[in-house]
Amino acid sequence: MKKGKLIVFSAPSGSGKTTIVKHLLSKEDLNLEFSISAASREARGEEVNGKDYYFISTEEFKKHIKAGDFLEWEEVYRDNFYGTLKSEIERIWALGKNVIFDIDVAGGLRIKHKFPEETLAVFVKPPSIDELKIRLKKRSTESEDKINMRIAKASVELATAPQFDKIIKNYDLDVAKEEAYQLVKKFLND
Repeated sequence: MKKGKLIVFSAPSGSGKTTIVKHLLSKEDLNLEFSISAASREARGEEVNGKDYYFISTEEFKKHIKAGDFLEWEEVYRDNFYGTLKSEIERIWALGKNVIFDIDVAGGLRIKHKFPEETLAVFVKPPSIDELKIRLKKRSTESEDKINMRIAKASVELATAPQFDKIIKNYDLDVAKEEAYQLVKKFLND
């Protein structure tokens, strides 16, 4: 099987990485396929199993960890696991496509470490922590406590930005989307 390239987008929740990744997926010339992460949480809102995430139980997730089935995984919050199944990457490469990830910072850096030559790791930086909090509240998907946990985590995540290949500052979404497109296009053509 021919290996494609890996495009990692990481950022604190609310930075705009998911919107940017969806934009890139709409660009046929990039030949991208979304890597669906596994998650040990329940689906939120309109999320669909097998499209947004593979929703599996905590027990099932732990079985996959023991079996070595993950390319990377993380216990993001207590008993709240996220990860990338190796079979997901193999599925996408079998289609002859490049893999794009919308993934947490720790997972993104693990993928970059495992595949340094094949990976472009991009960090999406929000305008500020205050703006991040506003964006998370507008989602109306989580409690105030969860939002505060995400904000606390965001400060730590922002400190990792220099470890990524590129940083996109998302002050203006249209500008950030175009910058991301140009970065990915150049990486895929090199």
